[in-house]
Amino acid sequence: MQITREKIKELYADKRYQSLFDVGLFFVLIFSFHIFYVIWEGPMDFWPIKGTVDKLFVWASALLFDQSTWTLEHIFRMDFVTKDQTIFFLNNEDYYSAVTVAPECTSLKQWMHWLFLMLIFPGPWKHKAWYIPLGLVIVEFTNVVRIVGICLFLRPFPNSFALAHDVIFKIMFYVVIFLMWASWNDYFHHKKIKRQTT
Repeated sequence: MQITREKIKELYADKRYQSLFDVGLFFVLIFSFHIFYVIWEGPMDFWPIKGTVDKLFVWASALLFDQSTWTLEHIFRMDFVTKDQTIFFLNNEDYYSAVTVAPECTSLKQWMHWLFLMLIFPGPWKHKAWYIPLGLVIVEFTNVVRIVGICLFLRPFPNSFALAHDVIFKIMFYVVIFLMWASWNDYFHHKKIKRQTT
C-alpha cells in the first residue's frame, strides 16, 4: 500500500487517528530538539553564542536559587543555611544534606524545548503570543517545585538524591510540558481546525 500525502491528510481528518498523529508529532519534536541540544551543548559547545549562553546559565541559576530558597523559607518554614548556591539542611538522620543549584539545573533547556515545540506545532499565532510566555513561566515554576521538592524529599530520605533528581522530578518536568502541550492541542489547535471545517 502506497502512503501518499493525501492519504495522510485523510487519516488525520479521521478523529480516530488525530490524537495518535498529534502525540506522535509531539514526541518527534521533543526528541529532535533533544538530539539538537545534545550536539549543540557537547561537540559544538554552544557555538556561536557560547558567551551569551554561559551568562544566561549563571543568571538563571541565581534566579532559581533565590526563588527556591525563598519558597523553602517562607512557605515551608524550613531551616537551612546556604553557601555558594548550595542549600544545607538537617535531615531525619541528624546529618546535613546538601542541594546545589548549579547552572545546569536551570530551566533553559526546557524553555528552549517549549519554544521549539510551540513555534513549530500548528495552531493560531494570536494565542501562541500569550500561551508561549505563559508556558515559560510555568516551566520556571515547575523547576522551583523540583528544587524545593528534592530538598523536602531528602529530609526523610537522605540517601535518595539520585531517585529524586534523576527520576521523580525529571519525569515531572516533562509531564508538565506534555500537559501544557495537550491543553494547547485540545483547546486551540483543534478548535481552529473545527472552525475551518464548519
